Amino acid sequence: MAQFRSPKEFREVIDRTFALMRDDEDMGPKLRDADTPQRFEFTDLDLVVNIRAGRADEPNLAWEWSDDIDWEPRVQMTMSSETANKYFQGKENVAIAIARRRIKAGGDVKAALAIIPVTKPLFSRYQEMIAADYPHLEL
Repeated sequence: MAQFRSPKEFREVIDRTFALMRDDEDMGPKLRDADTPQRFEFTDLDLVVNIRAGRADEPNLAWEWSDDIDWEPRVQMTMSSETANKYFQGKENVAIAIARRRIKAGGDVKAALAIIPVTKPLFSRYQEMIAADYPHLEL
C-alpha cells in the first residue's frame, strides 16, 4: 500500500501539487477564475488545508494549512491521505468516491466537480513528481 511516511511529507507533496496547479499557464488562471474556495481535511493525518483563488497581488492560488483564514470555503471535503494520493494519480474518481463515502463532501459540491476537468493535466505531472521523488507513493 502506498502511504505517506509522515504528515510532514504529505504537506510537502501537497504544497508541490498545489504549486504545480498555481504555476501552470493554463490551469492556474482557470482555477483563479473559477474562484471556488475549498477546505480539505485529511483525517488519518489530522491535517486541514484551505485553498482559494489568488487575490490581485497574489499568484493564481493561495492556501493555508490552518482553519485560521480570512475567507469562507464554498466546498468542504474530508478524506484520507491515501484517497488524495489516488485522486492526484488519476486513480480515484471524486464523484464515485463521494458516492462510496471515501470522500465526505459538503457545501457547493457542484462547483468543486465543475473544476475537476481543469485539473486533469495535473495527473501526469503528479505521477512524474511521485516517480522521481516519492516512489513509495506510486500506485
